[in-house]
Amino acid sequence: MVMPPAFRSRSFTLYWIGHLISFAGSQMQLWALYWHLRTISDQPVVISGIGLARFLPVVLFSLIAGVAADRFDRRKMTILTQVVLGLVALVLGLNTAQGDLSLWMLFGLVIVQSVVVAFDTPARQALIPSLVPRENLASAYSLTSIASKVGGIMGPAISGLVIAYLGLQWAYWINAISYLAVIAALIAMGNVKTVIEKKPFEFQGVFLDIREGIEFIKNSPVIFSAMILDFFGSFFSSANTLLPFVAIDILHVGPIQYGWLSASQSIGTLMIGVYLSQKTNLQRQGLLIVISVAAFGLATILFGVSTSFWLTMLALILIGVFDGLSTIIRNTVRQLLTPDPMRGRMMSITQIFFKGGPQLGEVEAGLMAQAFGVSFAIISGGVGCVAAAFVVAKKFPQLWKYNGDETFVDGNIL
Repeated sequence: MVMPPAFRSRSFTLYWIGHLISFAGSQMQLWALYWHLRTISDQPVVISGIGLARFLPVVLFSLIAGVAADRFDRRKMTILTQVVLGLVALVLGLNTAQGDLSLWMLFGLVIVQSVVVAFDTPARQALIPSLVPRENLASAYSLTSIASKVGGIMGPAISGLVIAYLGLQWAYWINAISYLAVIAALIAMGNVKTVIEKKPFEFQGVFLDIREGIEFIKNSPVIFSAMILDFFGSFFSSANTLLPFVAIDILHVGPIQYGWLSASQSIGTLMIGVYLSQKTNLQRQGLLIVISVAAFGLATILFGVSTSFWLTMLALILIGVFDGLSTIIRNTVRQLLTPDPMRGRMMSITQIFFKGGPQLGEVEAGLMAQAFGVSFAIISGGVGCVAAAFVVAKKFPQLWKYNGDETFVDGNIL
């Protein structure tokens, strides 16, 4: 195995190491938060509440955040968001340790966190293409996915141990410390050359920029259809937040086994990420996106019908494989087809789809589980995901036919 080409960039390597550590801490906090919800309430409908708390800030702030990422220094913007996220994690831990973290206070802190993430994601994602040469971008996104999934394995697995032996508050405190890694990496890499539009931040100009970004997406059928598929696929198959209910009420396991179940999807995505990081000139990319989303739905159905710990773990690993495949290809396609001055806005609009889908799906999953049971909510979501793949593929033949080596101008095939 040769060194992935993206690691030839010092700035990207620093970013990757910091992202790995920080993401591990974030995943530790996320899965601890889901477990925390289950300890506060045994009603699946609480999942709907946390879904709304995470979804509404994305809808309200993503478009403005995208304009900010195209107007201001993305590296400095990311440093600021990471500092605030660390402070939120610190407050979560302090309130948990004092025993006065109510359900409503938990929702409030999640809302604050989600507002900050709405600004963090487009700035951070739009920064990556400035860290590596264009020809190494696919490698960079594969490696970023690998870092996310290694962190996604380490974080949940450690989370189970931390909850069992130290207490929930330590999952939040360790996450607060982990943000220092990415902050240090961003400071160490120094100034990053990016093409940004230096305009005064006026409301009229902001709305014009948002409209320009929306028009770009609408006129780019491959990007737009991939976003639609991402939204509906993740909306129907958002069963992550139900995992504590599966672990406790169906599989009858404790926090340590729950930690490994939480890490399983990341194990699958890590496997496909390592494979794709060594690939160049991947063919039939549109077909792979559609098939991987359909397979993601089928694996979700398997997750829903399982009553065995090991079969559930296998199903979650398969979910991670197919979700990782579609995510890596979609990220690469979007960035290659988007000019640098537009990347922040493109990512902010994309964020509404790839974050809004699963977070709004949490609302649907919680309501379905409350009304019909946890297993039914998961299985029906998998069926919906498979159906969405076929409908989008039929509606947008440009996506189905997209190979990956076409020449594009403004998102359209020449």
